[in-house]
Amino acid sequence: MWWPFGGKTEAKPMLYLHNSLSGEKELFEPLNPRVVKMYNCGPTAYDVAHIGNLRSYVFADTVRRALEFNGFNVKQAINITDFGHLQSDGDSGDDKMTKALKREKKDLTLENMRALAEKYTEIFIDDLNKLGVDTAGIQFPRASDHVPGQIAIIRTLEEKGYAYQVGSGVYFDTARFPQYGKLGNINLQGLQEGARVAAQTDKRNPTDFLLWKSDDKLGWDSPWGKGFPGWHIECSAMIHETLGWQIDIHTGGIDLLPTHHNNEIAQSESASGKKPFSKYWLHHEFLTLKDEKISKSVGNIINLEAVVEKGFHPRALRYLYLTTHYRSPANFTWDALQAAQQAYLKLVRAALSEDAGSAPHEYLTRFRVRLNDDLDTPGAIAVLWEALSDTIVSLGEKKALLLEADKALGLGLTEIDEAARVLVAREFGVEVPSDDIPEDMQRLLDERNAARAAKDWAKADELRDIIAAAGYEIKDTVDGSRLVKR
Repeated sequence: MWWPFGGKTEAKPMLYLHNSLSGEKELFEPLNPRVVKMYNCGPTAYDVAHIGNLRSYVFADTVRRALEFNGFNVKQAINITDFGHLQSDGDSGDDKMTKALKREKKDLTLENMRALAEKYTEIFIDDLNKLGVDTAGIQFPRASDHVPGQIAIIRTLEEKGYAYQVGSGVYFDTARFPQYGKLGNINLQGLQEGARVAAQTDKRNPTDFLLWKSDDKLGWDSPWGKGFPGWHIECSAMIHETLGWQIDIHTGGIDLLPTHHNNEIAQSESASGKKPFSKYWLHHEFLTLKDEKISKSVGNIINLEAVVEKGFHPRALRYLYLTTHYRSPANFTWDALQAAQQAYLKLVRAALSEDAGSAPHEYLTRFRVRLNDDLDTPGAIAVLWEALSDTIVSLGEKKALLLEADKALGLGLTEIDEAARVLVAREFGVEVPSDDIPEDMQRLLDERNAARAAKDWAKADELRDIIAAAGYEIKDTVDGSRLVKR
């Protein structure tokens, strides 16, 4: 493969990804060269996402950006689970949505589940936007909108002999799918009852999983009575109805690999008769706090709002995520976030320099090579810092490199927001002019200039004080007056 680059025609650095299905780093080759289909396991929207959850979606966004950086078009979906499923990867435990409704003193109804989920989905998507995830190009299917599709897949599995009904519901018979556990080469002995999979007396095999959970009080009508679709079938149905029976990339946390993702493969490939369900599986490691997984069940959660309230920019958290490879655990500390913010603000300051020139060829090529080596974002960022310290490279060239690299990193260096400008001014004691002065502030400045022209010094001073109280400073220059956010 070849591409025009830097005024020359050169070999394109190929994109390699670590595929959990093979356990190897593989050259990425899409099923269809026109569009890459990617699905990212989304949240059960029963509470505010914490920073451990959010690493998943910055990772997914990094995958998308890397694909687009390499010239691919991407069709992406992140599901929203908006009705009850169980606490664990098995088929037991307290239901998260039910517990959340009790917490918020709401009656247990499907309508209240949906309303609760929409409330937290709105917060979730807002958090993603703050972290630089381009949500406008993502589909967010709700599980409750796809119940008919879930029922249809279960009926197909039943007709093909992969499903059976017992008192507690309808189960997938894993004995009928010989490849069960192929993702990650799972030792099925580790999934036996009492270990990872809860004991169920009416299951044929310990690894069988619920497709439909019977419930005579709440749920949807189905050929097997009232109840709920199982957690795993939700993803298969939403993938089928938004992206098709076969996709290129499926991502999720490493904890989803042994059970949830193997269950998705088994039911999807059995229902469709097509292989593979997903060609590439990418899994990220946990974000930990004091070497312990960040989890609502543990109670050590930190959400994005808390990060911002402490004076950190959301993109500083994104930068922190990117400085650890996605397949390595990342340990969160406030000191680490402070260091990440300082580094991020240095990049912002460099991106605010003079007009961009041309990105230096050698450094841009090295950046691409690191990014394309299984999304080595720490290595790619290290290339940027090396370029910024290179005295031979001009400020304009450095800025051009940052703007090009930001297409893959998503740090907001192309369109720097006001919050980042203010933080740079505070951190480095430099003036950073705002590109977006509020209309009321500009009007006050115009009135102050008119008062000065009329030699009404008292009025001019009064308006200056009002402007200062709003957080702006007036800079009088030979080219006129302008406002600077302090």
